Amino acid sequence: MADDKKEPWLNFLALSTVILAVCATLATFRGGGHSTRSVMRQTQASDQWAFYQAKSIKGNLCEITRDQLELEAKGATGARAADLKAKADDYAKKVARYDQEKAEIQAKAQSLEREREDALKHGAAFGVAVIYLQIAILLCSIAALLKKQPVWWLGMAVGAVGIVNFVNGFLLFF
Repeated sequence: MADDKKEPWLNFLALSTVILAVCATLATFRGGGHSTRSVMRQTQASDQWAFYQAKSIKGNLCEITRDQLELEAKGATGARAADLKAKADDYAKKVARYDQEKAEIQAKAQSLEREREDALKHGAAFGVAVIYLQIAILLCSIAALLKKQPVWWLGMAVGAVGIVNFVNGFLLFF
């Protein structure tokens, strides 16, 4: 056993396998974080859209009430007509307020949906990276067991694709 000389490329194989494993671990961690973020943003956006719908219902009820008051005011005279018109004006202000609130809620919901989409893109890139990095680790392990350098080179090629996707998870360059 002491006479067996270790081939120098095996040291590089071991080091490269460790680097691939670290990148795979980090990609898994980052991908999981983005996945959680996308679920949270989806939930928040859904809450905003439910709030938007509630404001729409309230606004529609105010519009109906306003319209009814305006119709009653047309048939009324004197102080009663003025009172009905004043109430109709109050409801018109509420309708305008609900429309403004709906616009703000819509903007927030759409912003949350954009954040969700961004998180999904990052998470997908990290997911692809994990797949390639795991395959590369597997190939490097097989190369170590069989002591076949061409299998290690294949593992390095697959690992390079994994590392490119890992970097893409941060930068989204494709």
